[in-house]
Amino acid sequence: MSNLTANDTRLGWHAWLTAESPSSPLQARLGGTWRVIAALLRNPLACTGLIVVVLLILMALFAPLIAWGISPIKQDLAGRLAPPGAAHWFGTDELGRDIFARTVYGARVTLTIVALVAVIVVPLGLLVGTVSGFLGGITDIVLMRITDIFLAFPSLVLALAFAAALGPGIVNAVIAISLTAWPPYARLARAETASIARSDFIAAIKLQGGSTARILLRHVVPLCLSSVIVRLTLDMAGIIIIAAGLGFLGLGAQPPIAEWGAMVASGRSLVLDQWWVATIPGLAIFVVSLGFNLLGDGLRDVFDPRSGG
Repeated sequence: MSNLTANDTRLGWHAWLTAESPSSPLQARLGGTWRVIAALLRNPLACTGLIVVVLLILMALFAPLIAWGISPIKQDLAGRLAPPGAAHWFGTDELGRDIFARTVYGARVTLTIVALVAVIVVPLGLLVGTVSGFLGGITDIVLMRITDIFLAFPSLVLALAFAAALGPGIVNAVIAISLTAWPPYARLARAETASIARSDFIAAIKLQGGSTARILLRHVVPLCLSSVIVRLTLDMAGIIIIAAGLGFLGLGAQPPIAEWGAMVASGRSLVLDQWWVATIPGLAIFVVSLGFNLLGDGLRDVFDPRSGG
């Protein structure tokens, strides 16, 4: 009897979430979220990417527990360049620091950079793109020409230039990456806004006296947000690689902070004899980048099925 009741309850919730005619805004929002999750779960590659991203977040949050309390900066010159084994799962580096602990703590730096860049580029790209697409005219021309100037340079080269000018450090690396990453989001938001601005419901809102700011914030930005999030997820791999590149060149996180790009740089001269020093953080960069790419592909298929296959 209890199993029947549980099944009935589960079926009731499923029917409520998948109703074609929601009776409230809450039901509509929850139903939309459920459809996105269900579509992702039906995509094995997207699930794999989601698992990798979730593991990255958990690794960053619980780094002290996962690293078994081992310090990522504690040196042990007597045990330097020890191969992977029971004492050190991933071996040690040239200063005797545990590579497993440094790889785990490096997830914090990577996630911090990714999160800060996302917080900066999404609002900036949406602001420039929606204002440009909605107002048009001279505003559109000026904003898009500024965007074109940033797009004219390769992202990595421009990020290196900004990072070199600002100086080394995580904050400056985030600023440098953000300054090079926002133009594609502005272009995407501008294209969608230009289409939305010609819609009948926007004309109706204008007739009701809706201000430009209200129309943009309440109606245009929410409609552009899903495409921007998909683009952001797909760009995460590039952001991680650029951040690792800055760390590799000494323009990102500074010693003794554990950062994957800097770890690869410290082991590049040892790659033939002590391969684990550079290979382990390199594999971490590869796996996380692949995870974001797979998740981004899955989200793109969900929000725009025409783009898949």
